[in-house]
Amino acid sequence: MYLPEACRLTTPDARGFDRVDTWVFDLDNTLYPSDAMVWPQVDERITLYVMRLYGLDGISARALQKHFYHRYGTTLKALMIEEGVDPHDFLDFAHDIDHSTIRLDAALGDAIERLPGRKLILTNGSRRHAERVAEKLGILRHFEDVFDIAAADFVPKPERSTYERFLDRHGIDPTRAALFEDIARNLVVPHDLGMATVLVVPKIADPYREAFEQAAVQEPHIDHITDDLAGFLEHCVLPVKAP
Repeated sequence: MYLPEACRLTTPDARGFDRVDTWVFDLDNTLYPSDAMVWPQVDERITLYVMRLYGLDGISARALQKHFYHRYGTTLKALMIEEGVDPHDFLDFAHDIDHSTIRLDAALGDAIERLPGRKLILTNGSRRHAERVAEKLGILRHFEDVFDIAAADFVPKPERSTYERFLDRHGIDPTRAALFEDIARNLVVPHDLGMATVLVVPKIADPYREAFEQAAVQEPHIDHITDDLAGFLEHCVLPVKAP
């Protein structure tokens, strides 16, 4: 069977999809493209939350937010540890965004629907945020469940305990699962656990995100890299899983 160049494995011993029966997708910057303008809105709301909490101007709040992100992995984790912030209050505020910029993605919906087996969303955001975004994309009905940051006891990816909790909650054999994710470091533990990994990168650099978050990292824990999720599923996954 011929597969396009974009479907080639990143390393000779990288994992394919022939045994996969559970398909796991990150949400933000994975299931939607950067021009959906979802993450910039969330990021802006997080900065505003920090401004109000600490009484800072925008520039100072932004700097503190990024410090928190690099030290703790998420701003929420930092604020819970340092300030005892109610995570539900934070998430409700951060995800209070305009969803009108999100377009229905028929091609992605068709490809996900045709994947054989279970499909789940694994996100550092809230269930409500994931469901609202996925509904706008036209793909929510294809997913069995959303495992959000609350289900992870507010311990974010890439912590190993979060993946283990997710796998245990849903009874998933990681050696028969694939994870699609936009940040390379979030694929280290899943690959170590036995999952096939796919790094989803933007077609062009996204000015609203840091460079390391969108780099096409060529490392042993990255089995595949794509800048077109729907196309990758259609041309690289579904042909492999065809009966």
